Amino acid sequence: MTEDAEFCIAEAEEKMENSIKHLEMELTKIRAGKATPNMLDGIFVDYYGTNTPLSQVSNINTPDPKSIFIQPWEKNMLEPIEKAILAANIGLTPLNNGKIIRINVPPLTEERRTQLVKQAKVEGENTKISIRNARKWANDELKKMQKEGLSEDLEKDAEEEVQKLTDKYSGQVDELIEAKDKDIMTI
Repeated sequence: MTEDAEFCIAEAEEKMENSIKHLEMELTKIRAGKATPNMLDGIFVDYYGTNTPLSQVSNINTPDPKSIFIQPWEKNMLEPIEKAILAANIGLTPLNNGKIIRINVPPLTEERRTQLVKQAKVEGENTKISIRNARKWANDELKKMQKEGLSEDLEKDAEEEVQKLTDKYSGQVDELIEAKDKDIMTI
């Protein structure tokens, strides 16, 4: 196989790998009933005029599976943190006691669990689309290379390699979604 074809395959694999990483990140944001600091990822606080991630202005920990404690490094950040959590609209209500912000994570209802499973499946399907787009990109590049002199046999071999990668990463998506579903539905 030529160097160009190998580079094309490696590029497609990197795109597929990035799709999986993105899915893993998105799935951590879907809560499964127990409190985790990841539930607050993506929340930004106004820190002296700069939009700053919550984790960079406070300590976030989970003393038990049903609550999250947020301890700002500066006392005057309590109110902006509280506002940011409410504005994020993630279904959690912060309780400010003047020293820390406590969030009680309510147990999931059956209906909410079903919604979260659907949300996870949508994320999985979006990732599979991204993986198929990487396959299409690679196959298009290989076709261009064939027109520029790559032999038909080498082009077909490279396409088979790309298809194997597509199958491998699609299988990883299925495994991740299945594990998340199980996690969400476990009471």
